[in-house]
Amino acid sequence: MTQAGPSSSRPWLDLYAAGVPHELEQEHVTMLDLVDATVAATPDAPAIRYFDGTLSFGELDARAGALASALVEDGFAPGDRLALYLQNNPAFLIGLLAAWKAGGSAVAINPMNKQRELTYLLSDSGAGVLLCLDELYEDVAREVVAGAGEVVVRSVITCSALDEQTRDDARVLTAPRRPAPEGAVDLARLLEDHAGRTAEAPRPDAGDVAVLTYTSGTTGVPKGAMNTHANLAFNAQTYRDWMGLGADDAVLGVAPLFHITGLVAHVALTLLTGAPLVLAHRFEPGVVLDAVREHRPRFTIGSITVFIALSQHPDATREDWASFRCLYSGGAPIAPAVTDQLEERTGLYVHNIYGLTETSSPSHAVPLGVRAPVDPDSGALSVGVPVPSTVVRILGEDGEELPPGEVGEIATSGPQVVPGYWNKPEATAESLPGGELRTGDVGFMDERGWFYIVDRKKDMINAAGYKVWPREVEDVLYGHPAVREAAVVGVPDAYRGESVKAFVSLKPGVEVTAEEVVAFCKERMAAYKYPRTVELVAELPKTTTGKILRRELRDREG
Repeated sequence: MTQAGPSSSRPWLDLYAAGVPHELEQEHVTMLDLVDATVAATPDAPAIRYFDGTLSFGELDARAGALASALVEDGFAPGDRLALYLQNNPAFLIGLLAAWKAGGSAVAINPMNKQRELTYLLSDSGAGVLLCLDELYEDVAREVVAGAGEVVVRSVITCSALDEQTRDDARVLTAPRRPAPEGAVDLARLLEDHAGRTAEAPRPDAGDVAVLTYTSGTTGVPKGAMNTHANLAFNAQTYRDWMGLGADDAVLGVAPLFHITGLVAHVALTLLTGAPLVLAHRFEPGVVLDAVREHRPRFTIGSITVFIALSQHPDATREDWASFRCLYSGGAPIAPAVTDQLEERTGLYVHNIYGLTETSSPSHAVPLGVRAPVDPDSGALSVGVPVPSTVVRILGEDGEELPPGEVGEIATSGPQVVPGYWNKPEATAESLPGGELRTGDVGFMDERGWFYIVDRKKDMINAAGYKVWPREVEDVLYGHPAVREAAVVGVPDAYRGESVKAFVSLKPGVEVTAEEVVAFCKERMAAYKYPRTVELVAELPKTTTGKILRRELRDREG
């Protein structure tokens, strides 16, 4: 049963229908168990819709089996890692399943990473095989693999963004139409040569690492979170049950598959439910809208910047959103004004959701059909209530549990929390004492059991001794009719120590001065909180998942 620690007495149980058994927690199944069940039940049902191409669950399973056979033949052993350096392509799912079928795990790598970052991730994970897009191999990976150092990759498999885009291009039984880059082997060739075969390898256990998903590194060196099969299977069911999803609810894959949200809310959810996953290579609003019109998905989850970009696209209409049954957003804070604007444009209420890489996606969510409350004091929109079997506490500076209304660090434990970081026992002990994740996020729980995120601990601004949380200032900024996106940081100030600065991008076709934005905030906030300076910019720096990088803005200010 859902819990929030002894101080809460589980007050939110009236907010959603309790009683749905979370059987995956008890059965300790692996992701391969889910795949096998879905393939056996609906082998001919579409698993992936990729532009004009469709891949059934049976075909996906066969391709993964063929690649797993090739991996084992090449020396891939139980416990080995296969690195996936890809966009949102069918090859990601093929490689992921193949790694498991070969007795190993996958390493999910951001395709925006360059040589320095790729070198670190391959070295840290010890991945022996790299599956990547041919363009990424030519532009980035070739030099990394060929270079000296701790990179231990012995084999490189390349694929094309064109693979699986049409039925004619599903080239398992036909010869590849391109040569592999020098130093690599082509995925299509491997699938052809090993068609009909599968690996002879031990199956993974529920506690084995399924994927190493690296933290974004916004507060330090990226760490490999060890997301186990049990972690992923549990939260796949969380999505299925919380949103009431089934095989007919096509999933729009707008979150990057290398990210924990895409990995669980897109890939794992599809493998569990048998619903098709709609992919479009990378996020381009116009291309994604075309996919929505063609495939009529019913569910998606993405960062709020994704929904802003889609809804504000010049070709977007309200009808484009008509197929969706529900939308969820996580990964970045949402201002209440933004949810109102999106509902006006789309006709849909965007439900909040909250989780981290270390919680294998959700630990909190707004129940389907329920509007999240807004805290009257801070103006923050609630991130929801804990999902089933999840214990959440608010901790003070001394580690003591705080009562409702008190602000402290959010600490989470449950079946979705990872056992630790790859080869980093000290970081594991610091962030996961006793298996409870110290998230680094500051927030509170109200008397009804709703949780609110105030901000990251390291983002707090100290202005003349007063604490200013950037999130609160940003929420006020989003209330201005001209503001599209906003980020607030502390900058050096000889008098105050730090002062508040805002970076703002404007909606298309709207004009406003920085002074007008400052005046807007000054009317609505205490004197120590409102931004003393506002810089208007065309775009704010973001991660691939749409999270605004305050650190980059702060570093820019010195």
